[in-house]
Amino acid sequence: MAAICFGLSYNRGRWNRSMDKEGVKLMDPVLVAKKLSKKYGKVVALDNADLELYPGEVLGVIGDNGAGKSTLIKALCGAVIPDSGEIQLDGNKVSFTSPIEARKLGIETVYQNLALSPALSITDNMFLGREIRQKGFMGKFLKFLDQKAMAEEARKRLSDLGLLTIQNINQLVETLSGGQRQGVAVARATSFGTKVVIMDEPTAALGVKESRRVLELIGEVRARGIPIILISHNMPHVFEVADRIHVHRLGTRLCVIDPKKYEMSDAVAFMTGAKEPPLN
Repeated sequence: MAAICFGLSYNRGRWNRSMDKEGVKLMDPVLVAKKLSKKYGKVVALDNADLELYPGEVLGVIGDNGAGKSTLIKALCGAVIPDSGEIQLDGNKVSFTSPIEARKLGIETVYQNLALSPALSITDNMFLGREIRQKGFMGKFLKFLDQKAMAEEARKRLSDLGLLTIQNINQLVETLSGGQRQGVAVARATSFGTKVVIMDEPTAALGVKESRRVLELIGEVRARGIPIILISHNMPHVFEVADRIHVHRLGTRLCVIDPKKYEMSDAVAFMTGAKEPPLN
């Protein structure tokens, strides 16, 4: 079912949906997916899936296991190439063949499997593909890296996230706990995302304190005007921070709901098929 595309206005630190008297959108979406489809043999992962993400909003994406949420997100960030459909960024059609291309356009992602290199240090993972070079001759011509600057910046980002248990910023990622690795992935995405930040289960391996800090960080990123797509099975987290909630079922968008107008039990009923979705 197609959902209505809402405009947004800023009110008390949050972007709210609004339209003018004629029902015309007041703001264009930053990221749009139109009729994305993806098959793996006979398995349909995406079936004409749609999505709209507006400036400064947090869009929650929920759905049962196997609904196609992760495939949708991977298509938006270049990790999966859809069989058909269209993706638009700032009104321009884009086609990603790799996550690197999406990153160059300002789309950063926290993947469910974290996508970190275990044999590299925390600093190297944070700056992989965008290393800081030394100033002057050594950096410009000999390509020497400024390890000190990268280490200081990496430590600052992790401290902002509340991960103070990491003593050595240059220790290998394979020596970190699951929660610490999750923190590194979240810090990297929020540090470099300039257009869109996508988070796939960002609090799955984190404790209560770290999870709370991630939710606060989501608010801080939104306050900078950068929209976020949040995929999570943690309904309280989604309902707490999301401005809209995209319900995904059987490879496509079922509906988009306002978390202020629906309960968590309603969302679960929609995504499992126990209750008819609203006609957006």
